[in-house]
Amino acid sequence: QVQLAESGGGLVQPGGSLTLSCRVSGINFSRYGVAWHRQAPGKEREWVTTIFSGGKITYRDTVEGRFTISRDNTKNIVYLQMNSLKPEDTAVYYCKVLVFDTWGQGTQVTVSS
Repeated sequence: QVQLAESGGGLVQPGGSLTLSCRVSGINFSRYGVAWHRQAPGKEREWVTTIFSGGKITYRDTVEGRFTISRDNTKNIVYLQMNSLKPEDTAVYYCKVLVFDTWGQGTQVTVSS
């Protein structure tokens, strides 16, 4: 049974940076792709980025060039480095292992001056 634990969120000023972590347990981590999603207040959850088991990476247009996803298969962790943050990036960020319908508790990111 896959378990997910997101961390690293917080309050940051526009233009600032944060790094989120997603620790995955219960599966053979290196075999699966992992995605980050986010949900802003009053909006539906949206996909942000995916890193596949083979290393291929995709980003939604609005974060490409600012966000970087990476993974450490020795630690079973996926990271999301977020730079040049904007108020519209404010949301609860969730990670999800592809093919599993399980979500973590999320971590809140607030971008505000």
